[in-house]
Amino acid sequence: MTDSFVQWLTAALGGKISGEAIIFLISMIPILELRGGLLAASPALLNVPLLKAIPICILGNLIPIPFILLLIEKVLDWMELVPGLKKIALWVRAKADKHKGQVETYGFWGLVLFVGIPLPGTGAWTGSLVASLLHMKIRKSFPAILIGIVIATVIMSVLSYGLLGALAG
Repeated sequence: MTDSFVQWLTAALGGKISGEAIIFLISMIPILELRGGLLAASPALLNVPLLKAIPICILGNLIPIPFILLLIEKVLDWMELVPGLKKIALWVRAKADKHKGQVETYGFWGLVLFVGIPLPGTGAWTGSLVASLLHMKIRKSFPAILIGIVIATVIMSVLSYGLLGALAG
């Protein structure tokens, strides 16, 4: 599903904005994040050079993180007071609760691995949500998320430019 959404976004935005802007925006979107940005940047889609794509995708993925860490709990509390938004807030909290065990058990390194291993439901957005709801200090959680993003960058670069690049070429 992620691949097809990345392809759709790339096609929808292509020709309207630069490839670099597309991968930056995709990297900011929850669920897609850096992983989707690097898929879009790959030779199979936008063919943005890897060394150009990496900092763009990392920056796009990082920008929302401080806001999530600082504000998500207040936003969810407010959403729970609004009848039409309460179900969404409860769903977001349930999603975080589902994933918090690994982070609670292993702390900093659990958060690093949670963000870094590119599996469905993991990533910087969900990791930030979990860290915030577990009341992890920002000076501990932000570096863990950053290291996780670097790990995800390495893994997705190999997959997007190595594997997909070979298939596209």
